[in-house]
Amino acid sequence: MFNNYKEIVTKAVIGKGKKIYKNDYELTIDSNVDTVLGCWVINHNMSGRVEGDKIRIKGSYDINIWYSYDNNTKTNVVSQKIYYDEVVRVRVRENSELSDNNEIIIRALKNPACIDVEAIGNKIKYTISKELGIEIVGDTKVKIAVSNSNDDYEIIEDDEEVLNEIDKSVNENYLEDKNE
Repeated sequence: MFNNYKEIVTKAVIGKGKKIYKNDYELTIDSNVDTVLGCWVINHNMSGRVEGDKIRIKGSYDINIWYSYDNNTKTNVVSQKIYYDEVVRVRVRENSELSDNNEIIIRALKNPACIDVEAIGNKIKYTISKELGIEIVGDTKVKIAVSNSNDDYEIIEDDEEVLNEIDKSVNENYLEDKNE
């Protein structure tokens, strides 16, 4: 029944991957730190673009670290804007290629979070972990099976009762009745 195929060109996800990144940072402040009380990440932004046969992801987020000092009698919050630039290779499906026409979608599968922090004198060392998902959307061809029949209309057979009703309701003398 399905012997022919048609090719349809459409936009689809032609490559998809995810990667966990762990980056170490260091922050120097004016006083010696007694205790790090908290660390949180806000305002995460990112975008991606094709660069050769790889994807370049650029992004930023703000780090806020709450700490105590002066023998744990005072606290302060220090903020730092972090910029990152990651390059990753994402495999694309067979018969597809990376090009500048591809749409690159970057998602934070796990938002950046501080996974380790320590204070040494007036330095705070911390590690940020994030998981990014990358999707590449591009043109691709899809083959679909089509039937052999050129005529895809179904033939409608009249019901015998309907035909009999029509025959009974027809007035064969209609024209003669009009002229009188």
